[in-house]
Amino acid sequence: MFGYILRRLGAGLVLAVLVTFLTFLLLSTSFEDVARTILGQSATPETVSALMASKGWDQSVFVQYFEWLGHAVTGDFGSSVYTSQDVGPAVMQRLTVTLSLIIPALAITAVVSTTLGVWAASRGGAVDRVAQIISLIGYIIPGLLLAIGLVVILAVKLEWLPATGFTQLADSPSGWARSITIPVIVLVIGGVANMSAQIRGRMIDELRKDYIRTLRTRGASSSSLVIKHALRNAAGPALTVLSLEFIQMFGGALIIENVFALPGYGSYAFNASLQGDIPVIMGITAFGVLLVTAVNLLTDMANGWLNPKARVL
Repeated sequence: MFGYILRRLGAGLVLAVLVTFLTFLLLSTSFEDVARTILGQSATPETVSALMASKGWDQSVFVQYFEWLGHAVTGDFGSSVYTSQDVGPAVMQRLTVTLSLIIPALAITAVVSTTLGVWAASRGGAVDRVAQIISLIGYIIPGLLLAIGLVVILAVKLEWLPATGFTQLADSPSGWARSITIPVIVLVIGGVANMSAQIRGRMIDELRKDYIRTLRTRGASSSSLVIKHALRNAAGPALTVLSLEFIQMFGGALIIENVFALPGYGSYAFNASLQGDIPVIMGITAFGVLLVTAVNLLTDMANGWLNPKARVL
């Protein structure tokens, strides 16, 4: 298992290098445009060339990338070309905001989806149809429309929750909870629609297997069959779906954070892309790849713990 973890970590690092290099390669075509944006469109070609030389943007792409990579492995991701703010601490600060949305949303999604999926698969009939209708409603309602609707109802009409803004957990736990409630509801509804359907399908497959029928003939209780046996065997695929849901929520943070004016990872990435802030874009890309790699690795380790047959020694 330890060797497997090392191999996965190695593969994750290789992936991070490839993704960041391709990102840098694409960004290199816009160096001159970024320099003109910084200096203004009236800047002379000589001034633009001087700025590019001072930033090292006139060197070979390979030279620039490996120089960036050498600094990045030490934790130095450079500084913003517009604000001169260190990229590493800035990304971490905004990543904390995003994770404070995703982690509660993912936990609620896991509990609700598991309950709904197991309930539908084990009961069947009208219960199953109700669960499918709930999942369908979550699918067909666009996240942006849902977010706007919740803001109008909960923030504007009822004035129960703030429409925009973010409060740090350390500053005010109650204020933090209020500031993330509507974004979390939006993420949970979309997540439950997808994950509950996956768990339901997996549980139905497990409950139809021969070992379940054998245990039932031996007098095993329904709750034991569902919770102790079928759910345990379905937990591995469910964890994989949960990890994919995390990645989907992480990507969806771009829309959520802009709608609710949250100073998170997604809005930071969006603004950096609009400005062409190359060091920030590179830092965001590196942190994103490493986070996704870490989530996938933890998922594989959890699957190995739940199902010994899945372990790689």
